[in-house]
Amino acid sequence: QVQLVESGGGLVQAGGSLRLSCATSGSIFSFTEMGWFRQAPGKQREMVAVSTTAGSTSYADSVKGRFTISRDNAENTVYLQMISLKVEDTAVYYCKATYHFLDYWGKGTLVTVSS
Repeated sequence: QVQLVESGGGLVQAGGSLRLSCATSGSIFSFTEMGWFRQAPGKQREMVAVSTTAGSTSYADSVKGRFTISRDNAENTVYLQMISLKVEDTAVYYCKATYHFLDYWGKGTLVTVSS
């Protein structure tokens, strides 16, 4: 059974930095893509950043230039480096891994940015 575990969330002041990690375990050796989503209170869950095995990346406009996704394909681990954090970045961040048409989700890690 595939499991995804996020870590690295916490409380940080505006302008600060955090790095999120998503470790995977299970029988799937290589995911089609891995990425990060987030959901703030009262808002829809949104895509933050996605990385494919081929190396392509995609970012939400709101985080371009501030967030960087990286992926260790050998370990099926994905990271999200976040800098210049803003209050509006406050959300629960979820890791998602995709194997063709199957999606797997982590439980989420809370990022709180204070003003």
